[in-house]
Amino acid sequence: MDAVSRLWRGCAAVWSPARMWLSLVMGARFSTSLAHLGPPMTRDPGGRGVHWVFLGCPGVGKGTYASRLSQLLGVPHISTGDLVREELASSGPLAQQLAGIVNHGQLVSDEIIMSLLIKRLEHGATKAESGSILDGFPRTIRQAEILEGVTEIDLVINLKLREDALLAKCLGRRICSHCGGNYNVASVNIKGENGRPDFIMAPLLPPADCASKLVTRVDDTEEVVKERLQIYNEMSKPVEEFYRARGKLLEFDLPGGIPESWPKLLQALNLVDHDDKQSASA
Repeated sequence: MDAVSRLWRGCAAVWSPARMWLSLVMGARFSTSLAHLGPPMTRDPGGRGVHWVFLGCPGVGKGTYASRLSQLLGVPHISTGDLVREELASSGPLAQQLAGIVNHGQLVSDEIIMSLLIKRLEHGATKAESGSILDGFPRTIRQAEILEGVTEIDLVINLKLREDALLAKCLGRRICSHCGGNYNVASVNIKGENGRPDFIMAPLLPPADCASKLVTRVDDTEEVVKERLQIYNEMSKPVEEFYRARGKLLEFDLPGGIPESWPKLLQALNLVDHDDKQSASA
């Protein structure tokens, strides 16, 4: 019995919708229909729990904004990138295979990503988690179709950032080797040209006890980052169209760093009042 089949048997009782994914992997024909959910901005985040997805190039800030919204709305933030890194650090059966893929800037296969994601969703189901905010998934039409069969997605937030700022941010990413916190040492200050405003993003520096423990991700070299951005751009358009056609895509151009972008993102999501209420009760 292969690893995927063993994983499925372990979680099928709790996360039965994943049968659709397993059938697709094994070659069976798969189809799914979607009911029109109406404008995504009308859904109540305080109801059944949000089921959102963040799209965007590597380094755009999906993890940062997804984590902030996770805390604001009280739903888990699930990063497929973190799931991959956890598996890499675990010395599990996929670790060696994943190391070769990641170190060459290649995309991890649908089968591996889905096995890790289903394992995480199964864990959440046992804890009665309500909703989730995914980031880093889906990256292909096939993944988007599989995800629609596993859980109902309300909204897809597509973060956009100019490429020169993206490259600087990716090369500035750091991880605390002790606590696993994500930080960025890049100070982006791009002068505006041809009528475009200046673009400024301050670094996201660690607290003092993490400053001496920062490490660079093994895949955050200039060559690998450029290759990753090229691959993403080639593959992202169909996924964007997939969700745009279903009325679920919200495109958001980041105007700068967190101080400039966070309030405007909340406004775009109709969450300004929600943020005010949480701040008042804190």
